[in-house]
Order: sequence, then C-alpha cells, then structure tokens
Amino acid sequence: MLSYITRRLLMLPIILLGVSLLIFSMIMMLSPYERLSTYIKDPAQLKGIDDVDKLVVKYGLNDPWYKQYGRWIGSVVKGDFGWSESGGAPVTQAIKDRFPATAELALFALFPVILGGIFLGIFAAVHHNDKWDHISRILAVVWWSIPTFVFGLIILMIFYGTLGWFPPGRLDNWAMAVVQSADFVNYTDFYVLDGILNLDFAVVFNAIRHLIAPVTTLAILWWAFIMRITRSSMLETLRKDYIRTARAKGLNDNVVVYKHAVRNGLIPVVTVAGQMVLGLMGGLVITESIFNIRGLGHFMAQAAQQLDYPAVLGGAMYFGVLLIVINLCVDLSYALIDPRIRLE
Repeated sequence: MLSYITRRLLMLPIILLGVSLLIFSMIMMLSPYERLSTYIKDPAQLKGIDDVDKLVVKYGLNDPWYKQYGRWIGSVVKGDFGWSESGGAPVTQAIKDRFPATAELALFALFPVILGGIFLGIFAAVHHNDKWDHISRILAVVWWSIPTFVFGLIILMIFYGTLGWFPPGRLDNWAMAVVQSADFVNYTDFYVLDGILNLDFAVVFNAIRHLIAPVTTLAILWWAFIMRITRSSMLETLRKDYIRTARAKGLNDNVVVYKHAVRNGLIPVVTVAGQMVLGLMGGLVITESIFNIRGLGHFMAQAAQQLDYPAVLGGAMYFGVLLIVINLCVDLSYALIDPRIRLE
C-alpha cells in the first residue's frame, strides 16, 4: 500500500507538467499583443505603437514558446504564479482568498449527493419494480436531464425572485458586517463553521440559508447519477449466489442487504466518485456565477473572460493537484470497502 501511494505521488509532477503544457499551449494561441494586456496596469504606458512593441520585447512575448514556458515554470517553482489582473492580487493570494467559499459549497453538496444518492439507490433496488422504484427512476431521469445552469436559474427565479427565501451570495449585508467585525474570529473562512466556533448562530443560519439554493443546484444532477449507479450495482449484487445462499439460510433481509450486499454493491459507486468530483468542479463555475458566490469557479470564469492567463494557469494547476489527490483517495478506498483488493 505504501509503495503504491509513493508511486502515485511521484507521478504528480509529471501529470502537472502535462496539464501546464496543455493550458500554456492554448494561451500561446493568443497574439503577443493580446497577452500584453496582462502586464499593463496603467493605460498611460501605451502612448503609441512603438511603446507597445517595446513592452512586447521587454516581457519576452515574442520569444519562442519554450523560453516563455521555462520562465513561467521557474517562477512557479518559487511559488510565484504571477499577477492576476482579474483578481487584483498575486494569483496564489487570489486563489487562497476564494478557496473557502468553493470548499464550503462543495462539501455541503457532497453530503446530499453521496448519502442521499446511495440510500435511495439501495432503497430502489430492494423495492425493485414497485411504485417507489418507478418514482425514483423517473425523478432521477428528469433531474439528470436538466442542465445545471437551467436548474440554477429556475431555483433563483422561484425561491429568490418570487418567494425571497434563498438569496444569492454567501451572507446578508448585516451578517457580513458581523463576520468582518473585530469581535468575530475567522478561523477557517467557512462561515457556517466559524459561526459555530464563535457561537453566533444567527450567522450560521444565515450562511446555511444562502447555501441551500446553490447546493441544491450543484447536487441534484449528481444525486440522480449516484442513485442510478447504486441501484444498478445493488440489483446485480442481490442476484449473486452468496446472497441467495444467505437468504436460504434464513438470515434477516436487512442483514443480507446492509451487511453482505452493500459493501460489494458500493464498489462501482466508488469508481464513479472521481468522475462525480470532476463534474462538481465543472458545476462550480456555473453555480458560483449564477448565485454570485466569489469562489474559485467564479474567479476562473472571470479570468478566462478577461484573458487573465496567469490566473487561468494557476487555477488549472490548483485543480490538477486537487483532482489527483481525490483520485488517489478513491483508489485507496477500494481496499477499505473490499478487503480482497490489494493495491501494489
């Protein structure tokens, strides 16, 4: 197990190198003059076309791509991803400031996706072909068919625009003033957790109120996906010989399902968990933009629109590391669910 983890971690720099080369090659399709905008902080620097050409030479934007890539990699090794024009700060600081909002949203979305999807998938499989199975399958197909941005806009229009229940953003203005006051200690910048640690439950409930709509938008599609995968896997497992043998011996049906069938039935669910996290990351860009949550997804969307390529590269590297670590955790979880699996 240890050797397997070591090998996977040693592959991390190679994978990140590939990710950075891919993103960098796409950015190099822009002309040097388009990329120059990243370096210009004051329009007064550009008094004429000669000034533009001088700045292109100064920043090496006409150099061969490998020289430009080498300079960028050299800075990255030192922890310097460059300046983000869209974030108004160094890329590393911009990512750090926005990470808590994204992490809080993603973590709250994962619980209903995993727990709800698995539970309802098992329930549908156990009650195969009865009315609850049919209802759950119809709902799963409907929710899986609705694009995230459409579902998010519908929720925003109904539950905020019409009913005024779940507003966008992370907090109301009064709650944000409390969080930014000297008396409130921001331990993690996760507003729900920090509200609990500060014993300010008004902030906690306000933060949860703001999370309900984006979490539902982000989770509903993948909830349907996990439910369908769990149902199919459990149906296959419940038809196996050892399950029939356990039932023939007179074991209670709950014992057969939850002690013997579930662990084997969850292996395919773990397999698609990595894909689900990838999907959640993609959904964050849309969800944060719809609900005005200043997280990494919103930041990356702004950076791409403004051709802020240091931020795009830095964000891609960050997400690359995150997804590699998540996939490693998925691989390791196989051995925990099924002792027959050994990672060597």
